[in-house]
Amino acid sequence: MPASTPAPATPVTSASPALPPLRIGPITVDTPVVLAPMAGVTNAAFRRLCRESGAGLYVAEMLTSRALVERSPESFRIIAFEPDEVPRSVQLYGVDPTTVGAAVRLLVEEDRADHVDLNFGCPVPKVTRRGGGAVLPWKRDLFAAIVRAAVDAARPHGVPVTVKMRKGIDEDHLTYVEAGLVAQDAGVAAVALHGRTAADYYSGTADWDAIATLKEAVTDIPVLGNGDIWSAEDALAMVAHTRCDGVVVGRGCQGRPWLFADLAAAFAGSDVRVRPGLREVAQVVRRHAELMVDTFGDEGKALREMRKHMAWYLKGYVVGGETRAQLGLVSSLAELDDRLAGLDLDQPYPGEAAEGPRGRAGSPKRPILPYGWLDSRELSEEFRRDLHEAELSVSGG
Repeated sequence: MPASTPAPATPVTSASPALPPLRIGPITVDTPVVLAPMAGVTNAAFRRLCRESGAGLYVAEMLTSRALVERSPESFRIIAFEPDEVPRSVQLYGVDPTTVGAAVRLLVEEDRADHVDLNFGCPVPKVTRRGGGAVLPWKRDLFAAIVRAAVDAARPHGVPVTVKMRKGIDEDHLTYVEAGLVAQDAGVAAVALHGRTAADYYSGTADWDAIATLKEAVTDIPVLGNGDIWSAEDALAMVAHTRCDGVVVGRGCQGRPWLFADLAAAFAGSDVRVRPGLREVAQVVRRHAELMVDTFGDEGKALREMRKHMAWYLKGYVVGGETRAQLGLVSSLAELDDRLAGLDLDQPYPGEAAEGPRGRAGSPKRPILPYGWLDSRELSEEFRRDLHEAELSVSGG
């Protein structure tokens, strides 16, 4: 096991695998686990830590199709994969079929990706108010056109396309079953469902029953479940409850890249789990920071990007408020070393206090929609002209 990964605290036991390998087109994922793209989190540094912990499909940060077609430097940083990173997985966000198709063609013709995921899960108001993200499948003709454009562009190169979506706009405007069937008919290789609506945002409890419903409806391709997987036991429970073909993990791995070791063990039928003491956590934090410097090529920027991770890594450990605040302001590797050395590194794993929900949650939010968006399931010319403004660099959902 790599030095960056805390050692397991319990022995491996043998049992039958919980699920077979996940097959997404020509890609076989031995452990049926996907790292959800998270803006500012799932960059090359964090993906390496996760890959070193366990097998899975590790998706890069979401990027907009328009920015990629315009060849923005930031887009090309996001899709700069390490030589040993296979398969190379990219998530695209887009609202215009022509632009999405052009972005996928760029990726496959220039051999920059082995897998393309389409994001229809973003609940952020600045996107939904323009009809993008999680509210876009309401316009069924637009949704179908985007998915077909991506699949048609990728097919000649044998690159699979998948779709990640939410249940719908709110409980009165659900789209997930119809969208899943449309995506299947369009030729996607898998669909993933986050068991929340746009209105739910990240609040409450994910609706695993909806994932089960989608699995019953979509029978020709894998269906993946997303939402409230904070532990390997949660992943096994989701599979048992929904009969889904794999799981997508987002916030649950923030500050815990070793969660993928737990997931790999659980899906292999083992009860081995990683339970790091604070010294081991500090070692992972230091390695994460080094990898961030490599990723950004700028120590100051890398350490600023690390700041958000500190509270996630330290969740549950006894660390004073002032020390936490100082770690959240580090600006160099040397300063990070000083702060980490001042911790009580002999602390053992704190158990339940280090587990459970992390990251953003908040409360339900009434989705902000374009005026008249719900009047029709079809796209008007006026909306068609305005939708390009929804292509913003925001986190997926």
